[in-house]
Amino acid sequence: MVSTEQREHRSTLAVNLGLVANVLLAVLKTVIGTLGHSPALLADGINSTSDVAYYVVVSVFMRLARKPPDHEHPYGHSQLESIAALVVGSFVVTTAIAIFWTAIEKLYDLLTGQSDFSGATTIGVLWIALFTVFLKIGLTIFTRRIGQETGNAAVLALGYDHRNDMFSAAGAAIGIFLGRQGYPWVDPLAGALVALVVLRTGIEILRQSSADLMDTVPGRSLARQITELLSTISGVEEIEEIHAHRFGPYLVINVTIGVEGSLSVAAGDEIASQVERTLCRHIEFLRRVHVHYHPASISPTTQDGIRVDRNHCV
Repeated sequence: MVSTEQREHRSTLAVNLGLVANVLLAVLKTVIGTLGHSPALLADGINSTSDVAYYVVVSVFMRLARKPPDHEHPYGHSQLESIAALVVGSFVVTTAIAIFWTAIEKLYDLLTGQSDFSGATTIGVLWIALFTVFLKIGLTIFTRRIGQETGNAAVLALGYDHRNDMFSAAGAAIGIFLGRQGYPWVDPLAGALVALVVLRTGIEILRQSSADLMDTVPGRSLARQITELLSTISGVEEIEEIHAHRFGPYLVINVTIGVEGSLSVAAGDEIASQVERTLCRHIEFLRRVHVHYHPASISPTTQDGIRVDRNHCV
């Protein structure tokens, strides 16, 4: 399990490394794309420039997410990571739409004879596009690995964005190569297809980050894990309710259990403490457990091994 300090250090490393790489690529692709008269590389350079902008935004949000809990935010500020992922997804979707629209316009101009574009004028633009592909492959693997290890939604979103950049650069490279071979229409067509892939990923980032903010948790799998853990604890007669809330990568769990009705308050408290220790020891990124206990019912209504309490406050 990754400690909080390691998690923050590795997440920051992933963001800073991506920021430096995108600054370098934005300068290279914009300058070389302009000098080499390559619309594909220039568009990819604009994409990298927008990457720099939201990397800065993510860096700020992640710094704010480290703030300790306070009176208004007793569980901390970790959900700012999901907000940062939402920002990344919005940028990705916006960039994808802009690239797609520009590519379609260029393709239309070529097919109707309104453009005399005949391909990039220098081979250097192709080498820059290929360099981008290989650099983004490495960054995708590195960033997604850190995102999965730390459970940081913002870092995972950036990993997806690196993958998008890899596809975008590959499309630009294909377009540049075929454009220099006498097929200039392939350049904008490849850009349009890549933009659709980028758009799909942006929508997925928005979906995942929105689910985190709407308090969606892996219900059945988490409930099954908790049920299996608590079934080994002596004194837990039944599991009546399980609720989990997500705060960034962290979880807060509320469990209601049934115990023998003749037990003393102290004995029930000992069982509840054992439940808390067991869950904290086995569930990763679990920040807090609230255990409620009362006499077990005789014939509970069950669903997936968990008693369903039909009595709720309005």
